[in-house]
Amino acid sequence: MDRTDDRSLGDLLGDLTRQLSELVRQEIRLARVETTARVGAVARHSALIGVGGALAYAGLFAIGAALILLLIDAGLEPWVAALIVGLAVVVVGGLLVMAGRSALRSADLTPRQTIDTLKEDAAWAKDRMP
Repeated sequence: MDRTDDRSLGDLLGDLTRQLSELVRQEIRLARVETTARVGAVARHSALIGVGGALAYAGLFAIGAALILLLIDAGLEPWVAALIVGLAVVVVGGLLVMAGRSALRSADLTPRQTIDTLKEDAAWAKDRMP
């Protein structure tokens, strides 16, 4: 069954332009949604780092004091005991910061789905152009 379209070339090009405009608007909406979701994930990771750091900071004071007292009780000078505990805390803190930075670096904010569909749309439009 052969279908013929009685629309003029101008009408067809107008329809194509409208469809492409709508397609671009939909792609922009998709990119916005996809990017918002990824930014939300990064914000959650950052909040976890902040809360974890604050709790660890508070807890380290108590643990540090206890360790210093233990080392003093073991016969070390108070300043040596405080220095040893302080250095250990700095090392652990540095490791936590590196872990958080690594998680943030691996966060991908690129709207990959949108890019893929834009490529598909461009190929589709190229095939349809007379």
